[in-house]
Amino acid sequence: MSTESNSTTLPRRVLGRRLRQLRDKTKMSRTRAAHECEMGSQTLWRLESGRSSEVRKMVINALCDLYGASREERRILIWLAKECRKDGWWQSYAGAIVPEVEMFVGLEQSSSRIIGWQGTTLQGLLQTAGYRHAMWQISTALGKPVELERDIDLIAKRQERLLDTDNFKLEALISESVLRHRIGGAEVMKEQLNRLLELSRRPNVSIRVVRFDAPLHLGLMSKDFVFMEFPEHQNPALSEPPVVYVEGFTGALYLDKDSEIEQYRMACADIQRVALSEDDTRSLIEAILKEYDA
Repeated sequence: MSTESNSTTLPRRVLGRRLRQLRDKTKMSRTRAAHECEMGSQTLWRLESGRSSEVRKMVINALCDLYGASREERRILIWLAKECRKDGWWQSYAGAIVPEVEMFVGLEQSSSRIIGWQGTTLQGLLQTAGYRHAMWQISTALGKPVELERDIDLIAKRQERLLDTDNFKLEALISESVLRHRIGGAEVMKEQLNRLLELSRRPNVSIRVVRFDAPLHLGLMSKDFVFMEFPEHQNPALSEPPVVYVEGFTGALYLDKDSEIEQYRMACADIQRVALSEDDTRSLIEAILKEYDA
C-alpha cells in the first residue's frame, strides 16, 4: 500500500502546523486572526489542529495575506489544501467510524512506524474478528451503538497496512495480562494467540511481551499509547513529526509537543528494556496456548 496517497489526515496536519507557525511568527492571537479573516476562532483552531474536513483555497489565501506569507509558502499551502480534499478509503465507512476514530485511522494508515504499548487489550491491527466482536460486547454495556459487520470490515481493511513490508513497521509491546484476559472465552483467545504467532513471524512486525515479574518500567505509569512516526518527505519542511495517541475511558489525546514526544520515546525505550525478546515472546504465547487447551 502506498504511503503517499492513502490519507488526507497527514496533509491536514501538515497544513495546520504550517499555518500555526506562520501565525506564531506574527505574534497574532488566534482570536484576532480569525476575526480578520471573518471566521470563528473555533474554525481556525480546527484548521490549525488538522481537524477541519473542509479546507477552502479562499481561506488559505486570506490567511496567507494576513500573515504576509511568501509566494513559495502560499504555493505549498494551497497544494496541501488541495490534497486535503481527497478522500481516504476509510471515509466510506461512515456508519462504523466516528470523527475521532477517523483521525486515528488516517494517521495510522499514513505512518511508517508504530510503537504501541497495551496493558489490558490488543490494539486493532492485531485483533481477530472474534476478539473484536467480544470487545464490542463490552462497549455495548456503555450504550455505544456500533455497526458490527462494518466495523469488522474496517478492522480487516486497516490490517492490510501490515502487508506493506517495505513502508510500514509495527512494534507491539504488550503486558502479559493481555494474553491472559479471556476476551470472548477460550476459543476466541486461542484463535487470537495463534494470530499473534503468525503475525510475529512477519518481517515488519515485532511483538514483545512484558512479564508480570518484569522490573519496574514506565509502562506501569503511562496509559496505553500509540507512538506514530511518518515517512520523510523529499521536502523536509513537509515532513510530519511524530504523534502520540493516548486513549482514555472517556476520550483520547493527541500529543505532538517536542517535550511530550521525548517523554514517550523514553517510555518506549524503557518498556523495550524489560520486554521479552521476540523468540521468548513466541515461546510464552505457545505455553499459554497449551494452558487454554488444558
